[in-house]
Amino acid sequence: MSEPSQALVVAGHGSHLNPESSTPIFEHANRIRKQDVFDEVREAFWKEEPAFREVLRTLDSDEIYVVPAFMSNGYFTNRVIPRELRIADGWEPETNGHVHYGEPVGTHDSMTDVIIQRAETVTANPSVGNGTGLAVVGHGTERHEDSDASTKAHAAAIRARDRFDEVRALFMDEPPYIDDVTDHFETEDIVVVPLFVADGYHTREDIPEDMGLTDDYRDGYDIPTTIDGHRIWYSGAVGTEPLLADVILQRAAEAGARIGQSRTKRATKPTPGV
Repeated sequence: MSEPSQALVVAGHGSHLNPESSTPIFEHANRIRKQDVFDEVREAFWKEEPAFREVLRTLDSDEIYVVPAFMSNGYFTNRVIPRELRIADGWEPETNGHVHYGEPVGTHDSMTDVIIQRAETVTANPSVGNGTGLAVVGHGTERHEDSDASTKAHAAAIRARDRFDEVRALFMDEPPYIDDVTDHFETEDIVVVPLFVADGYHTREDIPEDMGLTDDYRDGYDIPTTIDGHRIWYSGAVGTEPLLADVILQRAAEAGARIGQSRTKRATKPTPGV
């Protein structure tokens, strides 16, 4: 008896204003597609096409696994995506397959590895840590007490590894603020990694200007840039790191997907006794 076919949907926010906001989603989906572990892989968005509401009906697989490419649990992961996919209580999704809804990538424990990998990438130093501080930057908001939870959790997990001299969780919209990044570190070198999926308005404009890397993001800035005697290595959004594709796969596996081997290998596996 053949195994049920399975599909993966990588769900992102997208943007009508910034066409590059969806780029990491397409890139991660393509990395997973090349691994050939799913019969179908689709991207879906709230603010772009293909839309959440339409994606399920484009799939033919028996089992469908939806993984939100969001950095925290909140309004979109708990309400918008289930509503748009029609997998909320009492609704039947428009698909022939059974839908499994996973947890967001940003709250997964292995995101700490992605953050560290991002620090290695921006510094071009696979051993970065000794003599270096690390700032994990979240959006934050004082209106929602749990909005900063994943940022603080990842900072604490990295701190526990004792790799970097200093590790801090900083935020855009709540204290401690990223604007004052140099006030929070004694190390000369500071790597700044924003916990965002894509490089958009916040990561390309707000954070560089708030930190003082530039007065106008359109003029650009050097990496590293020296501010108040500290060298700032600004990585841009963590979600652009290729390693995030592995976290998506882990979330799909936790939701029940078979990730062990490619479809090609399963199809060519010899029958016992033949």
